Amino acid sequence: MPELNRWLQRLGDGMRRHARAIRAVQWIVVLFYALLLVVPALLPLPDSQARLLGNLTLLAQFLFWGIWWPFVLLSIVLFGRLWCGVLCPEGSLSEWASQYGKGMGVPRWLRWGGWPTLAFCLTTLYGQLISVYDYAQATLLILGGSTVAAVVIGLLFARGKRVWCRYLCPVSGVFALLARLAPVHFRVDEQRWVENTAARLPPPNCAPLLDIRRLQGASDCHACGRCSGQRGAVRLIARSGNQEILQATSRTLSPWDVRLLLFGVIGLAMGAFQWTVSPWFIALKQTLAQWLVEHDQLWALEDNAPWWLLTHYPQVNDSFSWLDGFSIVVYLGLSSLLLGTALMGVLRLTTDRDLYRPLALTLTPLGGAGLFLGLSATTVKLLRYEGLLLDWVQPARTGLLIAAMGWSLLLGWQRLSRERLSRPKRIAGAAGLLLANGLIGFGWWLQFWGWA
Repeated sequence: MPELNRWLQRLGDGMRRHARAIRAVQWIVVLFYALLLVVPALLPLPDSQARLLGNLTLLAQFLFWGIWWPFVLLSIVLFGRLWCGVLCPEGSLSEWASQYGKGMGVPRWLRWGGWPTLAFCLTTLYGQLISVYDYAQATLLILGGSTVAAVVIGLLFARGKRVWCRYLCPVSGVFALLARLAPVHFRVDEQRWVENTAARLPPPNCAPLLDIRRLQGASDCHACGRCSGQRGAVRLIARSGNQEILQATSRTLSPWDVRLLLFGVIGLAMGAFQWTVSPWFIALKQTLAQWLVEHDQLWALEDNAPWWLLTHYPQVNDSFSWLDGFSIVVYLGLSSLLLGTALMGVLRLTTDRDLYRPLALTLTPLGGAGLFLGLSATTVKLLRYEGLLLDWVQPARTGLLIAAMGWSLLLGWQRLSRERLSRPKRIAGAAGLLLANGLIGFGWWLQFWGWA
């Protein structure tokens, strides 16, 4: 471990020394991102005979939703928010724009802690309504709209900073949750920071507006390396992937962390990935359709909404009616509320009030695995369209789900063991964790096995 930490420290210091090279890489990523985002949206829709390697639209769809996003999530678990600090095109553009903007202070309303949760939920819901995984125009609208918003925020607030990334990015909250699992992070020794009187490096520009001296953990740090070596107190080191979650307390956790995890990352995301194969969704839509017909409300069965509001591509026989859109909103809303409330209720009933948030956070590995499973379903679908059988996929899904549940249960038990609890309370907490993990596991079992 000491040798590994020395190597990591050299790596972190190298990131600071080679900041110009990192910026050059960022602009290459921005260019690649822009080409994949804009060009396919200007091309005609691919026909049924089109293939990945012969059609730019399908290739872009595969790269964005089959490769890019699933493995960005995986990178956060492995390396912390390295993606945010080194590669993210939105962050790069927002910081660049802020250097030429008005440089206003960050208003109080913008610093509200619920924006990332709200943005994630609304973006997820809207993406399902316009079929963001299937059409380049929808991808441009969602991702391009987010990028434009990031640039506008950069032009308005805090010169040379990433206000968008810190307070408003739809995935910043998700990344903050998953980064807690990373086995590496930039550790700050606050005492050494204060006591160091030796010659110092110039103060770094912390783009996400963090107080570097008091930085603890990897959840907020963008791992850009700009502060590595500062005052001899900042070092990139290895750590246990369990450490940050086990050390979390009710005081250090925001209520929004838990709400995003239970209602967004787990509840809403499961509904978003699930509704296309769910018999419950079909039953809901049929029930509503029967009611509409009986009450002569046939307008709701028409599919005349614009493509930017509901999926509307009649040239490939894919259009949502107003009923489809309403049913999707109801199904995803119920999935979020019912599953999130059930998990919250189970954990609140089986643990002490002060332990509820830290214990809920132990579900993070299972929440992250669910996102990866859901997004990688697009990867599998597109590869099967190419004629690949992929017989190993189901066993791999089983292994990932079991491993994530095991990790979450281990974290939960270790968290309970650290507390001075009576034996009945510890058993009740363990039972609550088992039930919570079982509920989530059952939901994913339905999608990939029960309804398959």
